[in-house]
Amino acid sequence: MEPIVIVGSGLAGYTVARELRKIGAQSPLVIVSRDEASFYSKPMLSNAFATGKTAAELAGSGAEAMAEQLRARILKRTEITAIDTAARTLRAGEEVLRYSKLVLALGADPIAMPLQGDAAGEVMRVNDLADYARFRAAIEGKRHVTLLGAGLIGCEFANDLAAAGYAVDVVDPAPQPLGRLLPEPAAARMREALQALGVRWHFGTTARRVSRSGASLRVELSDDSLIETDAVLSAIGLEPRTALAAQAGLRVNRGIATDRFLATSAPDVYALGDCAEVEGRVLPFVLPIMHAARALARTLSGTPTEVNYPAMPVAVKTPALPAVVCPPPGVAGAWRITEDSDGVEARFEDERDALRGFALVGAATANKAALVARLAA
Repeated sequence: MEPIVIVGSGLAGYTVARELRKIGAQSPLVIVSRDEASFYSKPMLSNAFATGKTAAELAGSGAEAMAEQLRARILKRTEITAIDTAARTLRAGEEVLRYSKLVLALGADPIAMPLQGDAAGEVMRVNDLADYARFRAAIEGKRHVTLLGAGLIGCEFANDLAAAGYAVDVVDPAPQPLGRLLPEPAAARMREALQALGVRWHFGTTARRVSRSGASLRVELSDDSLIETDAVLSAIGLEPRTALAAQAGLRVNRGIATDRFLATSAPDVYALGDCAEVEGRVLPFVLPIMHAARALARTLSGTPTEVNYPAMPVAVKTPALPAVVCPPPGVAGAWRITEDSDGVEARFEDERDALRGFALVGAATANKAALVARLAA
């Protein structure tokens, strides 16, 4: 019997494997990983400095332990170079693997910002444990970090680094932090809270050049201002890894295109997680991945199951100002704002005054459960 092959050992890949075993599936299982295949919580990468955690301390179970837990063969440090959907094979390093069903949990790569300057290649990105280890080593004993991007990851790193004692500058072309998630009053509170920690904001501009300046770096912005810094971290977003799927002839849009069963355009090939575009939606968050993995495990076991997404609030890990967001699903409507000195509650209502999403900051996060219940109803 040919195995189910899962490509990727992140949250998506490992959760599918766990769910398969949880429901009693006995299928042979092979997991292929381009890295060490340790199981860890990727969201922890953006708030580990303040607690002083090293990459080794963030790592959970290693590949050998995961192989035993999941009764799986795990190939670590192995690149998939080709997939033949007609022959139902894939090339993993020097080995050709046959599969009964194939799951692509390839993840996403940080978007590379085009930069000029002799130190543009020194701009760092943190997308996995190895990246985090390199970044931590690079700023050991340093004092000043400049972040490119004031989105979810940028704000989390800004809070974490500032709380750990670093001077932090944040650069973003938007007029406010978390511009895609928070309405203006809530974003203003986030801006003020992180500024109170010492974060310096540079909105309405972008980095265009990073140059070496003695032992430091000089970041030149599009408004001609300069930032002298010890390190630059890019956090401007992720792009799904789709090249392998495209080479195999799978349909690709922003991500690997799937239906609600997470099936791609090739028979018995599925995709989920940061690399997948499920009926037009790319959802690179923990809760969508968990729901998708549970549904896919049942499908792989012979019970075709659509993924259905409930209300899935996203917690922003900024202890300076707790925030929870449940983004509205791209419908017409308007934000209804209620605020006081302790927080902001923003409800997004559609044209029929039905609640379709929310954003809560500060003390208003206590209302999360009630609003999630309303969305579910």
